[in-house]
Amino acid sequence: ELGCISKVYVNRPAVVRHAEQIKKWRTVKGNWQAAWLLKAVTCIDLTTLSGDDTPSNVHRLCFKAKHPIREDLLQALDMHDKGITVGAVCVYPARVTDAVNALKAAGCNIPVASVAAGFPSGQTPLETKLAEIKLAVEYGAREIDIVISRSLVLTGQWEGLYEEIRQCREACGEAHMKTILATGELGSLANVYKASMIAMMAGSDFIKTSTGKEVENATFPVGVVMMRAIREYYWQTGNKVGFKPAGGIRTAKEAITWLMLVKEELGVEWLTPELFRLGASSLLEDIEKQIFYHVTGSYALRHDLAMA
Repeated sequence: ELGCISKVYVNRPAVVRHAEQIKKWRTVKGNWQAAWLLKAVTCIDLTTLSGDDTPSNVHRLCFKAKHPIREDLLQALDMHDKGITVGAVCVYPARVTDAVNALKAAGCNIPVASVAAGFPSGQTPLETKLAEIKLAVEYGAREIDIVISRSLVLTGQWEGLYEEIRQCREACGEAHMKTILATGELGSLANVYKASMIAMMAGSDFIKTSTGKEVENATFPVGVVMMRAIREYYWQTGNKVGFKPAGGIRTAKEAITWLMLVKEELGVEWLTPELFRLGASSLLEDIEKQIFYHVTGSYALRHDLAMA
């Protein structure tokens, strides 16, 4: 439905002002902070997307995914029996089998997510993108993070973008599809909103800010615009689409701010791993440090959190 796309206008100064106010929000303290941080843990897509990934470091990542917070810290919070794990483990297609086997050996049901469709640039032919998606699903990935062709947005080829995402959604089959918009390379907030709407129309289960490889990744102005698009789409269709900020989210305070923003813009029902994820590789370390400080009253030394 291109009618609503042609009428999109984003008041950038207002969005930027709102984003500056978000940065000044006072964070919660004490037990409330610990509760928000544990909620954040359950929404993390624990990620490794390095050229030197090996079966051993993927196995280590999967162990951390099942045991994201030290057991004694969870016991101190009386949360040791709540089954707290991360939301998913995210790897390259070539490492999906390693992750699936490691999680199966650990006896847990954490889904494996795989980036695909020419990640991170998107500059590969559509046929190659579809083949990569199908291979990742065959290897055992239950979630696929595709990346769009930015050129289709920058040149206003909205029907072409829709068709590309629709075919990717078809190739995913039963796997959930997160569509990465690479918002730092879309040129304007209006394009971010339009691309968000097109991605949802084409069947995306989630829309995601960034690959983590762009110069600008997850920012609050972009987050606000994408969440407003999700809300509008929900009002129009009744379909709930998830949101995933990714790239550059490294501190516990940032994680809580993103959770609060989702609560303010979309409501409490979006604060579940089914509708909200945080794409991160180093965020979990800082969250565990903050929980360690909350429980013990002292800062963790390097050997205190050896698996961080």
